[in-house]
Amino acid sequence: MTHMETERLTLEEWGEALPRSGYELFHDPDALAVLDAHVDAELRLYGTAKGQQIVGLLPVFVDERPVGRTVFSPPLSFGVPRLGPIINPNSPKQRKWERINSELANAVADDLEVDKRSTLFRMTCPLEYPDPRPYGWNEFSIEPEFTYVVDLEDCTDLEDAMSGFSKSLRNEMRRYDELDLTIDTEGIDTALRIYDDVVDQYEEYDDTAPMSRLFLRDLLSSLDDDRWRVYAARTPDGTYKSGIITLFSPDLAYYWQGGVTASYEHVSVNNLLHRAILEDIVTDPDLESVTGYDLVGANTERLCEYKGKFNGELRPYYVVESSGLEMTLAKSVYQKVSGSLK
Repeated sequence: MTHMETERLTLEEWGEALPRSGYELFHDPDALAVLDAHVDAELRLYGTAKGQQIVGLLPVFVDERPVGRTVFSPPLSFGVPRLGPIINPNSPKQRKWERINSELANAVADDLEVDKRSTLFRMTCPLEYPDPRPYGWNEFSIEPEFTYVVDLEDCTDLEDAMSGFSKSLRNEMRRYDELDLTIDTEGIDTALRIYDDVVDQYEEYDDTAPMSRLFLRDLLSSLDDDRWRVYAARTPDGTYKSGIITLFSPDLAYYWQGGVTASYEHVSVNNLLHRAILEDIVTDPDLESVTGYDLVGANTERLCEYKGKFNGELRPYYVVESSGLEMTLAKSVYQKVSGSLK
């Protein structure tokens, strides 16, 4: 049996070790570098190697304070849906997957001394990560959260993509052809315009915006062009109506930011924006590897009725965090800044 070792990686080593698919957008080394520049904490990249091959990966942000240490993956208040571990065995056998998973979890728990009362640990795992049990065995609490993912794997055109949608949603999307509204992909300036709308909307619900303007600009400037698109709807005279910032991992498109309520000739502009995004995913050769549209969150009751119209598959993902009474107070403070995922 080959011995496994877990050590810290550089960002370059991390990029080389990242598998071709099966990870979240923010596992991308460019995204991690931008987070590292903006987060007031140390980025630590753990890699579990079996022989020469790295088979497990976990990025965490460690903040040492006089009162104790916080360990987050992803960091809070940056609009990062999920981060956490990637297990990439070179064998399909379940027990090999589990062995790597346990080695990585135990090594990271040891290195970060997470058993100390003064350490607060919180990790939101990727969709492709089905087994947080080793963290439970390390005395963490594990809670499922949920998102909807619209399955687009076998769709070749928009009608395929919409086939399971609610009738009202399909009808609205089809009205795009008879309206003189145009939807195009635009650049970072438009992304910042969308951001301003999002901030206003958060304020309406007494929430804090999920990230800073500067972080958004730096992220889109640093990511490869095939990792993001900004969709904007405009009237014939160029007036901006609404927009959505979409991010792409190899497997998923994320409905990330935007989509603030707007209507045009009694049609929801957002439904038309989603239509444009879906049409690109199923017809654009550049997005061929993308097989799902993640509506990013199914955890807020008032938003689920709308998201439910897309007939997405309800997918669980896991939140792993320090348990115990002494954390409750600390957690209530963090909850306020975590920018809960919708």
